[in-house]
Amino acid sequence: MYALTLLLALTAQRPDSLAAQVREYVAVDTSLLALTHVLLVDGTGGAPKSDQTIVIRAGRIATVGPAAAVPIPAGARIMDMNGSTVIPGIIGMHDHLFYTAAGGRAVQMSYTGPRLYLGSGVTTIRTTGSRAPYAEINLKDAIDHGLAPGPRIHLTAPYITGEHGGGAMAILSSPEAARRFVAYWAAEGATWIKAYTDIRRAELGAAIQEAHRRGIKVTGHLCSVSFQEAVSLGIDNLEHGMLTASDFTTGRPADVCPVNLMAQISASDPKGNAGQATIQSLVQHHVSMTSTLAVYEPFVAGRPTRDERTLQAMDPEVRDNYLKMRQQIDSSGTGWVSLPAFKNAMAFEREFVAAGGLMAAGVDPTGIGGALAGFGDQRNYELFIEAGFTPAQAIQIMTLNGARILGVQQTLGTVESGKLADLVVLRGDLTADPSAIRSPTIVFKDGVGYDSAKLIASVQGRVGVN
Repeated sequence: MYALTLLLALTAQRPDSLAAQVREYVAVDTSLLALTHVLLVDGTGGAPKSDQTIVIRAGRIATVGPAAAVPIPAGARIMDMNGSTVIPGIIGMHDHLFYTAAGGRAVQMSYTGPRLYLGSGVTTIRTTGSRAPYAEINLKDAIDHGLAPGPRIHLTAPYITGEHGGGAMAILSSPEAARRFVAYWAAEGATWIKAYTDIRRAELGAAIQEAHRRGIKVTGHLCSVSFQEAVSLGIDNLEHGMLTASDFTTGRPADVCPVNLMAQISASDPKGNAGQATIQSLVQHHVSMTSTLAVYEPFVAGRPTRDERTLQAMDPEVRDNYLKMRQQIDSSGTGWVSLPAFKNAMAFEREFVAAGGLMAAGVDPTGIGGALAGFGDQRNYELFIEAGFTPAQAIQIMTLNGARILGVQQTLGTVESGKLADLVVLRGDLTADPSAIRSPTIVFKDGVGYDSAKLIASVQGRVGVN
């Protein structure tokens, strides 16, 4: 089943296979197309290139190069993109299809999520934990068959956690239960398992072993198990970076999440012994990491977290509750995440990448609801620039690195000849103005160009409802 799922995900979707409810968002359906005079940030990590032409043929990138040197095939539709930046389709590596918000709202995003992701330039997502797995399996199937608009979806099973967890998560009380859980969800088509904060080492280790035996991978939002302990168990990926790493606490009992985790992170130095030991452990064992700065920023006092697009997309009650929560955080001057902790997380990510670590990014549209699907993915770019990454580095983190972690880098993640034509056209110069990441005009998936504004308009006032 995994091979069939991957084949569907990596086969170019053609316009004539799309249902009417998808075609209404299509702006460009020409099979032979030339985007000329673009500023290209290609996802490889190489320097941005000005005045480039990209030729798309039958859903794939045929040619990329200087506009003066690339011949435009006869019969091609030519779109002059002077004044625009093109990047690869964003690969969101922590992009849930459910949403939680201040006031207790929690809903599945089967309608708003896919439209927000695709309209924001996110053409591939990994769900990284599910609350309604069959809703997500069915949504993936609908998108793959052209019945609904949205990104490619790599499915993660429901969360696994320990005895202090619960809710929609599976509580694992033994290694046998862990193996049974993984076997079931691997058979159902999940390609990732997600461990949560209270899981114990015995169950996490058993889940990892069973997952690897079945050819799937494991990631974790951990706490009771430290990053270094998880690495020793063979984990593949770790979520949220320093903000969930219990490696910085002292005297922590085994398999217990410390209550003072955030205080310890606020007071720790990413360049200190604990930070460097954690980073070296990940790098040496080729364990990747997912940055989710956008979902933590709304918890930090005094941060710019009132994006008008986000407020307009929210259900009115959700918006009111979010703004009240933000006012409380700002007026008190102290949020659940302190500014020193947030800055330390940025520094830890810089150190990790500088040491050779493979880092991707995602929005995680949960918390108090300020980081929306797609919009939060875009915000990560601005936060990476603030953290000291170059535009080329930031785009590589958000595109090629995610493709590498998913094992699809031969087909997606960069703007190179032969790859699927997943591209985002942004109004403006992204290298000079980080906020240009918020201005997609056309999002190409499989060479089909979707109208970003129309997709975003379709969800106005509905985030937090469906």
